[in-house]
Amino acid sequence: MPDRASVLDVVRAHPLCAETPLALLQQPVTPAPGVYVRSNFETPAAHANWSIVISGDVEHVTRVTLDALAAMPQHELLMTMECAGNGRLGMDPVPEGEPWQYGAVSTTRWRGVSLATLLAQAVPARTAVEVLACGADAGPRDDATGIVRFERALPLDVAMHPDTLVATHMDGDPLTADHGAPVRLVVPNWYGMASVKWLAGVQLLSAPYTGYFQQKRYVYDVDGDVRPVSRALVKSMIVSPMPQQTTTPQCTVRGWAWSGSGAITHVDVAVNSRWHRATLSAPASPYAWTPFSLEVALPTGNVMLRSRATDATGETQPEAIVWNRLGYGNNAVRAIPVLVRS
Repeated sequence: MPDRASVLDVVRAHPLCAETPLALLQQPVTPAPGVYVRSNFETPAAHANWSIVISGDVEHVTRVTLDALAAMPQHELLMTMECAGNGRLGMDPVPEGEPWQYGAVSTTRWRGVSLATLLAQAVPARTAVEVLACGADAGPRDDATGIVRFERALPLDVAMHPDTLVATHMDGDPLTADHGAPVRLVVPNWYGMASVKWLAGVQLLSAPYTGYFQQKRYVYDVDGDVRPVSRALVKSMIVSPMPQQTTTPQCTVRGWAWSGSGAITHVDVAVNSRWHRATLSAPASPYAWTPFSLEVALPTGNVMLRSRATDATGETQPEAIVWNRLGYGNNAVRAIPVLVRS
């Protein structure tokens, strides 16, 4: 397998944050070495005695070992995952946070055990309303915030969904260190921060979680109005032709569209200012991006291509970026400049 650093576009080396190159995003399933990486803290060391402790608002505390996890019914799903900060550099002014361009998104296969299977062993109490996933990646202790590790909570119904996985494999192989080895959470339809890596603990909560990564980071903050980031917003991207590429007038525009709230119902593609309805193909899974294409005659010269997706809830990508202080959820229509020559 190629060295990951030589394949990805590295945004930050320590801890590793790296984008999938656009050339790899042209493939319906992202090659494993090219799946984007987002790390909040340095990678903890995996070991054979790793276990997940389920505690909190449960009838009894339960410890699940890796051997026990491997013996449980396995489940696989193909899923598009996007970092909530993807496209942050497109905002003006650029907010604080990792300087992501547009490659913090990938589609890959995950295999593991439904989180609901583990929770059932501990028997959640009827008073439980949220499930807190606790990673083993440790940050520096802060006397003001008490930050020690990455933690993120899910509503109970999302955590109990059969496709919310405690994953041990990606693309058929055991997880790599920077993708959360030996075990991580994988949450379909939500931005990547919900898929907590290096999963070490799961706590059932009887009240909404108010920790740092729930209320201070991974939140939409607009003029002090703060709400946690959750499901992925409807979005699309053109992958062919690529930005700045030279193409011919007879062109097939191709790309992907996805949403965490419903199936993609249609995608429109603009050639300069004129919009055309694209053709959709069936997604490879309910959680994978939807392919779209448009065969079109382009005018010669400098041309701007744009795509705009709509999902089953009626949500459509906005024309303008919705700016927020931390730069999350940029799903605005994006212009792709190309040069057309006869």
